[in-house]
Amino acid sequence: MKIAILGLGAVGKGVTEMVASKDLGISITGIADSKSGCIDSSGLNTKSILVKKQKKGFCGDKALSAEDVIKKADYDVLVEVTPTNATTGEPGLSYIRQALKRKKHVVTSNKGPLALAYKELQTLAKKNGVALRFEATVGGAIPIFHTLEHGLAGNEILAIFGVLNGTCNYILTRMADEGLTYEQALLEAREMGYAEADPTYDVQGIDAAIKLVILANTIWGDGVKLDDVNRTGIDLLTPDALKLAEEEDCTIRLIAEAIPKKKLLRVAPRIIEKSHPLVVEGTLNAITIETDMAKEITLIGKGAGSIETASAIIGDLLYIRDRYVERA
Repeated sequence: MKIAILGLGAVGKGVTEMVASKDLGISITGIADSKSGCIDSSGLNTKSILVKKQKKGFCGDKALSAEDVIKKADYDVLVEVTPTNATTGEPGLSYIRQALKRKKHVVTSNKGPLALAYKELQTLAKKNGVALRFEATVGGAIPIFHTLEHGLAGNEILAIFGVLNGTCNYILTRMADEGLTYEQALLEAREMGYAEADPTYDVQGIDAAIKLVILANTIWGDGVKLDDVNRTGIDLLTPDALKLAEEEDCTIRLIAEAIPKKKLLRVAPRIIEKSHPLVVEGTLNAITIETDMAKEITLIGKGAGSIETASAIIGDLLYIRDRYVERA
């Protein structure tokens, strides 16, 4: 199976390295970053490309763009791992549309396009007889969509609850464990590489809300948008609030929850018992699925990271390889 990769940041690098190091029957025939691209139908020398990216800041020929890779490269699956834009979904949204129209399968970690145009993109994929997979958009390495699609097939999903942002979880963990202020914990998160210079998406609950929208649309097909989520971040929390929770043998976590029967879509700090399965430490993510037959299932794992996210992407690639490409 041949793939092309758009985006060579942490996630794109992780996917490239893992595909090259494992015997998966996958060949990389196209790669593009924001400044350049490279194409070779017989398979690229990914080691030299990664070295060039590290030394020069671009991966290939500056005359080639991401659009060139989409239109000209020989590939079965486009791996779209460019940065998320929650407002427009671009440029990833356009890249995914182009590939689907070219009758190419798509695997993406990009939350923006899925949150903004889930139904449109799934319709386009179905029309062109290809798959659109997005395991890496929610929960990092946690196989949430594979679980919903296969492990819980036949169950009615009644509700979903989750700790979906590792940055917020790290900050809350440190505030509770060490009595740090929000500002102190955020500074530490930045120093550890867990928080961006501008942490707005994380600490105001936007990132978790985007993931909740993707989950809700995938499970229930409600066509909800980011604006439909009632959202409160953690940036106004004080150590005193955590101390009060501690007195009741509880703690505070940023919880994303969707309950269709209550018409509830919410991301907010919640006081929960320390023994609750969603009370995970550090940058871990956790997702609880409430069903009619299996009752409650909780998945816990790494919510971010180059190799962890590559795990989810490779899982989607092998799904497509086994069900589409090898049968063609």
